[in-house]
Amino acid sequence: MTLNSLHIFLVLISGIFCQYDYGPADDYGYDPFGPSSAVCAPECNCPLSYPTAMYCDNLKLKTIPIVPSGIKYLYLRNNMIEGIEENTFDNVTDLQWLILDHNHLENSKIKGRVFSKLKHLKKLHINYNNLTEAVGPLPKTLDDLQLSHNKITKVNPSALEGLANLTVIHLQNNQLKADSISGAFKGLNSLLYLDLSFNRLTKLPTGLPHSLLMLYFDNNQISNIPDEYFQGFKTLQYLRLSHNKLTDSGIPGNVFNITSLVELDLSFNQLKSIPTVSENLENFYLQVNKINKFPLSSFCKVVGPLTYSKITHLRLDGNNLTRADLPQEMYNCLRVAAEISLE
Repeated sequence: MTLNSLHIFLVLISGIFCQYDYGPADDYGYDPFGPSSAVCAPECNCPLSYPTAMYCDNLKLKTIPIVPSGIKYLYLRNNMIEGIEENTFDNVTDLQWLILDHNHLENSKIKGRVFSKLKHLKKLHINYNNLTEAVGPLPKTLDDLQLSHNKITKVNPSALEGLANLTVIHLQNNQLKADSISGAFKGLNSLLYLDLSFNRLTKLPTGLPHSLLMLYFDNNQISNIPDEYFQGFKTLQYLRLSHNKLTDSGIPGNVFNITSLVELDLSFNQLKSIPTVSENLENFYLQVNKINKFPLSSFCKVVGPLTYSKITHLRLDGNNLTRADLPQEMYNCLRVAAEISLE
């Protein structure tokens, strides 16, 4: 991994995997439940030491309270909010984070262009709601969109149009099919992270941006991958396709031979052989398939002093392989492997 990609990865760690943090107030050690500033909705809390954050979590709210001018970080998690009026945020056009996880929001009750008017919005989280399609239009400043655990069946291309700064999209745990999202991500040239796991995909969507660093398709019903599907993904490092219906016949010979790839997860599928991968791959997960042979050519084209696989972790447990099936030359090809699991 280059220094540049390591930097991108560390940035993503803070922005992606910590998606339910309390934001700026907590990041700097402030107590969101301490004394509140005077400029705050009476039922909510705006910490004195960080008065631009307003916390309205766990209040059984059915509507969004009046948000005072100057608030930049608004938290409304774990309430009973069903809709948003078009003028709700007219007083806080400099809002940067809007966190609406665990509510009852429906598309039909989100009025007008309520989000696109927020010209400084960077994070919009509407996880665990009742959305049936992606919300939009959205402001061009947005860099983090999270709509997981809804009932979304389609993403209209117009919903994400022009979002040149968008780097993170969470759409896992919805009801998406490939045809309903093909072309929806066109033009998102800054996109680094896309999670489409736990949906209803039977094939891979078309038109994904080649800027992606992390791409997750696990827990779908995908049975095959088009030849050269990943050609053009020059920076893709993490790819998950576990818990699908992949078979040998559905995987073209070199489709996973992606030079940039660091981690590949094909576990819990129906593979009988090991697909060919790049010698740069470091983590390879193949557990719980039907693999019964171990060809070295899947990992190493040739083996020499400077040509060998960079695999460090290889999981093959839950297959039809034993130690006796592993060729002796394997240890020269996989010379840096710290773990090879068979049981």
